[in-house]
Amino acid sequence: MIREFHVDDLDVVLDIWLQASINAHSFVESGFWESQVESMRDIYIPACESYVFVEGGEVIGFYSLHENTLAAIFIYPEFQGRGFGKELLSHAKQQRDVLTLSVYKANDSSVQFYLSKGFTIVGEQADEHTGHIEYLMTTAT
Repeated sequence: MIREFHVDDLDVVLDIWLQASINAHSFVESGFWESQVESMRDIYIPACESYVFVEGGEVIGFYSLHENTLAAIFIYPEFQGRGFGKELLSHAKQQRDVLTLSVYKANDSSVQFYLSKGFTIVGEQADEHTGHIEYLMTTAT
């Protein structure tokens, strides 16, 4: 079940974000992600419209929208590969006519996931925080 984020979901959402970020981005030092938790808590999550995925009474994933940008979509690593990310993305696409996002070029599984769900690559840039190249993607045609 997907529902709107509530403030009491914040700790689990941050835990999901941290675990999934470290797991998906082995090319970025894990300390970087750990250093970003407070910014996620105090700045990024509050600025976004967020939804959580609840399975068996537990929050196992979430996504966040900032305007037309899919700013985050994460599932606990042990729940990945079961279609929950597809459901979250489908829900996000119902919230906006067009979505954009950025994803690290080196994160090939996520790049392929977004391509398979109708996103196209429209550019690339260096991430200002890590220096790694990221693709800019959109659902716009």
